[in-house]
Amino acid sequence: MVMALERNQTDTDAYDGAEHEFREQLSIADEMEAPRHNVEVFGGNIVVSPFSRWSYYKPMKSVRLQLEAHAPDGFDVSGEPFKFIFPAAHGALGPDLYVFDPDLAENDTPFAPSESLALVGELTSPSTRRNDLSSKLDVYGRSGVPVYLLFDMKKRELTVYSDPSDHGYRTRTTTEFGKSVHVPDPFDFELDTAAFAE
Repeated sequence: MVMALERNQTDTDAYDGAEHEFREQLSIADEMEAPRHNVEVFGGNIVVSPFSRWSYYKPMKSVRLQLEAHAPDGFDVSGEPFKFIFPAAHGALGPDLYVFDPDLAENDTPFAPSESLALVGELTSPSTRRNDLSSKLDVYGRSGVPVYLLFDMKKRELTVYSDPSDHGYRTRTTTEFGKSVHVPDPFDFELDTAAFAE
């Protein structure tokens, strides 16, 4: 769901143009009360979508445990509803799953720095699939997140995006649920998706 909300005068008036608009959206998103929903900013919009389905818990736990065993030293794996800010892309996203350096996420703002991320994961739903495959893919790739795991629940397949650049991800590998797929550096292991095929 995309929401258009009334704008009030804020301290974001110190910014110009697109940056001003983005700062206003961040302020609105931070103050919104949307229980059981994820409030994100990207593509020039504030986007409100429901949290993942309960049935996703077991397969996501399987992925988290595998990532924990291969994450870079000092990095944590989480699915807690925190948002990461991508200033150059004018985005604030709350991925379904992420691997991050908690030492870089220590600040007194509602948004963690995207530089702390080593990996993000999104599980598509009817309401989020289009954005997960396009806008979020673009934000993550152009912002330098090393690995993006896209679990396409409609097609029942996982795509691993890697090798980010100013133009987005340069490498992708897709496999159907039930098979294994290589997750590249900084992880370098075969991720088993059997839990998604049950």
